[in-house]
Amino acid sequence: MASIVVRRSKIAGSVRCPSSKSYTHRALAVASLAPGQSTITNALLARDTLATLACCRAFGAEIESRREGRAVQVRGRRNFDPPGNVLNCENSGTTIRIMTAMSGLASKGYVVLTGDESLRRRPMQPILDALSQLGVEAHSARENGTPPLIVKGGGIKGGSALIDGSISSQFISGLLIAGVYANTEILLKIKGDLVSKPYVKATLATMENFGVKVDHDENMLEYRIRNAEYRPASFDVPSDFSTAALILAAGALAGEKLKVKGLNFGLPQGDSQIVEIMSAMGCTIKEDRQKGEVVVQGAERLEGGEFNLGDTPDLLPVVSILALKSTSPVKITGVAHARVKETDRVANIAKEISKLGAKVEEFHDGLLINAPKKLKNASLEAYEDHRLFMAFSIAAMMTDKSVVAGAESVDVSYPNFVQDMKLLGARLAPMPSRE
Repeated sequence: MASIVVRRSKIAGSVRCPSSKSYTHRALAVASLAPGQSTITNALLARDTLATLACCRAFGAEIESRREGRAVQVRGRRNFDPPGNVLNCENSGTTIRIMTAMSGLASKGYVVLTGDESLRRRPMQPILDALSQLGVEAHSARENGTPPLIVKGGGIKGGSALIDGSISSQFISGLLIAGVYANTEILLKIKGDLVSKPYVKATLATMENFGVKVDHDENMLEYRIRNAEYRPASFDVPSDFSTAALILAAGALAGEKLKVKGLNFGLPQGDSQIVEIMSAMGCTIKEDRQKGEVVVQGAERLEGGEFNLGDTPDLLPVVSILALKSTSPVKITGVAHARVKETDRVANIAKEISKLGAKVEEFHDGLLINAPKKLKNASLEAYEDHRLFMAFSIAAMMTDKSVVAGAESVDVSYPNFVQDMKLLGARLAPMPSRE
């Protein structure tokens, strides 16, 4: 496992934000179901999205991608046979949840889906149960609700389905995307609260770009998915506010003046809420929606507060490291579903930032964090979780010298993270070999 040494840093300058991982997943899936030629520009070609691309190819979509220019040409199809091999969804929860729903559309046979060790621990039972209600045989190979999964083709019959919304909105996104091609219309109802609601809005916006609109109630707890056909279209992937949030946090914690460019405020992204959160914590931060830029000033100290991140769980690592510079406690709530992300982010963040000297109280759906007067040097473990690696690397910039393990994980969402941080002035270096 690759580790980096991080020394106290002072960063400044500007950086262009990478494209959205969430929108790239959705655009690839929907374009693959749109008969004809579609073009996706500014796509993020990272490990997670390349897994979705590979699965769409396996379903029969013809896809040409160029890393240079990040343009992807997709010739989609409405009908497809089961893939000739197992679908490897790598580390991507979004991939396996969308592809599980799409697997029900295969004309015949069976589709088998799996992923890496982390993905094979992630819960899938809600979407398996929902597909069963819609006439699709789908089950966990180990009968424990986790991958590998086996889905029988033959089409999605339709009807009504009730699904638990408290674990992941990705289940709903998958059913929305594939449900358009069910034999009859689908009435999808959400049981309990729907977490990560902005991600469902992103799915609906992507579908609408390809010509399909889904009616839903005001609270987004009931959806009427009518039969329709996706139309080929052009889709420009917006920048990723989940990643921008981490960069902006670096500017506040270890920066002088940092500008994040290339942002797009035109499509729904819940993590754009980071601007308001950082402002509430006392950051000097300013957004220019017309230019697509956010500028943040470095802060000597920040203010505490309570933040419910139920709709924006990817902000948990960001707010947690911002808390390390706060003069009063920071309480984060609403993130029980972050325990079933790539890792148990609630528990792992609590453990690792405690090594830096923070006093952390962990509870079921969040954390209470009290910052130390001075951060300790530490050896931090990212648990092969890309967002934790980036967050801990930023936090380590406030220490004299720390080590962060898990550098290889960033290719999931931000392959140039270390390079971009170094260009801004961060003092990051590979861990010297012991040989």
